[in-house]
Amino acid sequence: MSEEIADLILYNAKVLTLDEQRTRAGLVAVKNGKIIWVGDNDDRKELKAGRRIDCQGKTLIPGFNDAHCHILAFASSLLSVDCSPFSLSPPSAVSSIADIKAQIRKQAQQLPQGSWIRATGYNEFYLAENRHPNRDDLDEAAPHHPVKLVHRSGHACVLNSLALSLVGISKESPEPPGRVIERDLDSGEPNGILYEMNSYIEALVPPLSDDEFEKGVRLANKEYLSQGITSLQDATAHNGLGEWRTLQGFRERGSLVPRLSVMMGIQSLGELQDNGFSLSPPSSPLPPRYGDDGMRLGALKIVLSEARGPLHPSQEELEERALQAHRAGYQLALHAIEEGTVAAAARALEHALDQIARGDHRHRIEHCAVCPPHLLKRLKDVQAIVVTNPAFIYYSGERYLATVSQGQKKWLYRIGSFLKNGLMPAAGSDSPVVPVSPLVGIYAAVTRRTEGGEALLPQERVSPVAALKMYTQDAAYASFDEGVKGSLAVSKLADFALLSADPTQVPPEEIRGIRVEMTIVDGRISWQA
Repeated sequence: MSEEIADLILYNAKVLTLDEQRTRAGLVAVKNGKIIWVGDNDDRKELKAGRRIDCQGKTLIPGFNDAHCHILAFASSLLSVDCSPFSLSPPSAVSSIADIKAQIRKQAQQLPQGSWIRATGYNEFYLAENRHPNRDDLDEAAPHHPVKLVHRSGHACVLNSLALSLVGISKESPEPPGRVIERDLDSGEPNGILYEMNSYIEALVPPLSDDEFEKGVRLANKEYLSQGITSLQDATAHNGLGEWRTLQGFRERGSLVPRLSVMMGIQSLGELQDNGFSLSPPSSPLPPRYGDDGMRLGALKIVLSEARGPLHPSQEELEERALQAHRAGYQLALHAIEEGTVAAAARALEHALDQIARGDHRHRIEHCAVCPPHLLKRLKDVQAIVVTNPAFIYYSGERYLATVSQGQKKWLYRIGSFLKNGLMPAAGSDSPVVPVSPLVGIYAAVTRRTEGGEALLPQERVSPVAALKMYTQDAAYASFDEGVKGSLAVSKLADFALLSADPTQVPPEEIRGIRVEMTIVDGRISWQA
């Protein structure tokens, strides 16, 4: 037993270590931000500590690790008009375009004319009109304010007439590659609905002030910690050194407490190399990975899209970019949702590995929504990691059941098959697309039930332990961090979530009702109910 004086001892707990050497315990001791002892309750009699916490029989687990999220977008969304069907504040949840207009009109009454209104989270499937809002709808709500309304997926947005004018989109505007400007069939005028143009438009909209952004990040930080999340993997495709420094500043000021792994867009490869960033795993003979346990460089991300029909980027361009990053020793994260994009991602990885064999590359497929058997095999052959989104089953399952073709539906978010085929699935929220709660994601992975209670591919259910690992151990593996986080063992980081119940022991239907009681990061209480 350790003779050190611990900074903190958590005892009288049901400790789920997720460590193969010892799966359950009753006590964990911490010093200098790391675990120094995992043992039984009786051990506390022999351990000295500066502080002791009686967990009163509650369940202590490794802190949750959101393996795919968008931190700055989430922070911004918390400062925007909430137009989502599953609002964090249920009274403001919307169910119609009329509701959206009412929310935007209310905001317009509080702002000077000409001020931009940001709104977010709408989902046309859950609107009574069963369609996207358009420029005319937003004009009715706020004719004297430019309005940008973002779809819950982040892959579409709607502008009103004033906003379209200010960003320079008109009847004569060409469509950027891989993007769509939806137009009136008779006049050819843009109807305000834009696909895959959110980041393009955001660059033309006056940014939030530093104080506003700081407020949004602090709100996001509180939400992450209240959900037991101690690590975040930001998967924003347009990230570059600017975003890295912005996130670094928030961490240095204490506005963002969870540890970060930050992906960069493939377009940033040159500046990363010029500035000494590297992405090799700690065990590699290559230089150490850039960053530290608080904030580390993640994968290089490439977004694959079939929004206009043809693959964007083209297969040739995709393979060239993927090989360039692979050759330089970086991890890849390929955003692939549809069957066609998953197939293109598999081919790009096959091409890279045929050119340059590299063990333990841990290249990732983000989302992998539609994955038939032949693609499962190809992804396994290239040893890809799938980072999927179980909470989509809960929050969007009814839409999938109603709109996805029978041929594709049977291959939808095949979490059980990912596990059986050795794809090491990790889980992320993709927030702000859906709320950040890992426990809702675990519930969805275990039950395969939608918010309305319908079953979606129940044969793809996984065990509660497997689902919990996707948000802890497997998420850490996806970012080369399994040596320091994801399980509770001596010398690992002291990041914990204390839960009101054991998600591996309660009936599956009760998992989503489990509460986070306390979140500890680096051995310090960061949030408490």
